[in-house]
Amino acid sequence: MDDAPTTEAAFRTEARAFLEGVPDLLDGIDQPLERARRYLGARFDAGLGALDYAVEYGGRGLDRGFVDIFRDEASGREPGGNDAGLGIGIGMCLPTIRDHGSDALKDRFLRPGLRGEEVWCQLYSEPGAGSDLAGLTTRAERDGDEWIVTGQKVWTSGAEVSDLGILLARTDPDVPKHRGISMLVLPMRQPGVEIRPLMQMTGVSQFNEVFIDEARIPAGWIVGEEGGGWQIAVALLAHERASIGAGGGRQPIPTARIIDLAHRRAVSADPRVRQDLARLHTGTKIIEWLNRRDGIHPSVTKLWRTRQGR
Repeated sequence: MDDAPTTEAAFRTEARAFLEGVPDLLDGIDQPLERARRYLGARFDAGLGALDYAVEYGGRGLDRGFVDIFRDEASGREPGGNDAGLGIGIGMCLPTIRDHGSDALKDRFLRPGLRGEEVWCQLYSEPGAGSDLAGLTTRAERDGDEWIVTGQKVWTSGAEVSDLGILLARTDPDVPKHRGISMLVLPMRQPGVEIRPLMQMTGVSQFNEVFIDEARIPAGWIVGEEGGGWQIAVALLAHERASIGAGGGRQPIPTARIIDLAHRRAVSADPRVRQDLARLHTGTKIIEWLNRRDGIHPSVTKLWRTRQGR
C-alpha cells in the first residue's frame, strides 16, 4: 500500500477492520484449502499478507513487530492455512526464496505463493537420509536448460495438494557430502513425479512418499548457488521453527482483545486483574521476541506458548 501506517495503533485499527470482514468473505466456502486461498488472496490484496516483504513483491517493508501485531489480532479469526496445506509455503519456502533466491525466482514465486495460488511442500527426508540428511542420494544432473532429477523423498506433508516443492538434491557426488547439495524448486505436477500416501493406523494419511523419475526443473529454478544448498536448507529450518513457534500464524490468546475487554467491563483497575493482564502481556512479548531469533529460541517459544495458554 502507498500509505503504510507509521504507528502500531493505526496498523492495529487497519488489521481489525479487515478481519471483521472475514466471516462474510468466507461465507458459503466449506473446503479448507479453498477457504484458506480466498482468505490469503484477500489479505494480500489488502496489503496485509506480506508485511515484512519488499514493496516490489507486494509487501510493505515493515518490521517484524507489525507481523506480530497482525498475528495477535488475527488469532481465532482466520482460517487455518497451515492445516489446509499452505503453511509450508507461507512460513518456510517463500521466506527462503525471499532471502536467498534470485530476482527471477522472487518475481515468479512470491506473489502467487503469498496469495495462496500455489501450494508448496518440503522435499528433504529420504528413506536413507533422515537424521543424517546430508547423506541424501536424490540426484540432479544438468542437461542444457534443465535439471533432470531422480530419487525418492519420504514423510512429505501436503505433497498430494502441492504445485511446487522445495527440493534438496545432490548435484556434485565428487565433493564432501555437505558441499555437493543444491536447493531447487520442483514442479510437482509432471509425469516424473509420483506421490503415494503413507496410511496411518487411523486410516488417515498425513504424510507421503514422493518418487521422482527423471523429473525436469528449469535451470534457473535453483535457490542460491549450485552446491550451496546445505546452508540454505538450515536457514529454511530456522523459518520452520519460527513458523511452528508462532503457531502457524495464530496466537493461543488474543492479548490485545483481552485487555480491551477488561477495559470495557471496567475491571482493568482491579489490582488482581491488572497483575494478570501484565503477566499475559509480558508473556506474549517474550514469545514475539524469541520468535524473531534463530537457533533454539523458536523451540523455547513453543514452551512459552503452552504456558500462556493455561
